[in-house]
Amino acid sequence: METVRRILVYVCKDQAAPQRAHFLQSITGFFTNSGDDEVEVRCSLDKNRFLVYGAEKGHGVPLKRAAFCPIKHLSSSQAAALPLDVQQRGVDVGVAVLLQSANQRVLLTRRAVGLRIFPNTWVPPGGHLEPDETLLDAGLRELQEETGLRLEPDQLSSKILGLWESVCPLMLSRGLPHRHHIVIYILLNSALSHLQLQAALRPSPAEVSASLWVDARLVGAVVSAVDCEDAEVQVDELPPSVSISQVGSDGLLYNSMLPLDVLVSRAPASGPDVERVSTGTKFALELWLKNLKTSDL
Repeated sequence: METVRRILVYVCKDQAAPQRAHFLQSITGFFTNSGDDEVEVRCSLDKNRFLVYGAEKGHGVPLKRAAFCPIKHLSSSQAAALPLDVQQRGVDVGVAVLLQSANQRVLLTRRAVGLRIFPNTWVPPGGHLEPDETLLDAGLRELQEETGLRLEPDQLSSKILGLWESVCPLMLSRGLPHRHHIVIYILLNSALSHLQLQAALRPSPAEVSASLWVDARLVGAVVSAVDCEDAEVQVDELPPSVSISQVGSDGLLYNSMLPLDVLVSRAPASGPDVERVSTGTKFALELWLKNLKTSDL
């Protein structure tokens, strides 16, 4: 029996049998005939396959891609230029954790500058789903590996906020795609305050260069900076800098300040990337804000 090494996406609609998604296939586009960049879907894990199904409005979770998603805009000649091993990769599965403290703050981490995919970018802790893991187990494992936080499932409540179709590089102006993922954003509610959780942080310097606890006010500003759009950023009299924990080469945390402008930066359409909150993270944070408002009612 062949050993499963990677969890891949399978898609299904109209009662048809699930089919393995192709690397060059937009998962979001598969479920819409109108070219929309957001749809509602259902999802499940079955025998080390991540199944994504169509869903009626109000009966699923959001699945979204960026308007500039490379898979959406790839021409036939560009697709043919991709190496065969890339074309045959399939679509991988990632899990990212929005850890919400009891006082309603969420943990973000800055990816180490030496990482190959989206270095120096602010994201929630996360990574690949491994064979025979549940989504929650994968999220808790990645949280521990990246931040040192060891949390048990019975200490938390959890829910899926949404799915993000992530492609690297994030736009064709930066090159042809070589990674294609569906990232599952899971909300974890902790009974501990962010200061209690912060005291237990021991980030891995190989993966994390800094950490930050964001509140709803700061998140509102971050999500207003929509990538590749010119709408005004809603800073709402926020201070010009925010306090972060810088990760030293020794693994210890050092207090530092980060300009607010970094967190409300947009992905440039061309040229070198900049330190910023990732596009998928902005999507997840917007869902978090909506969930926060609903839970406060």
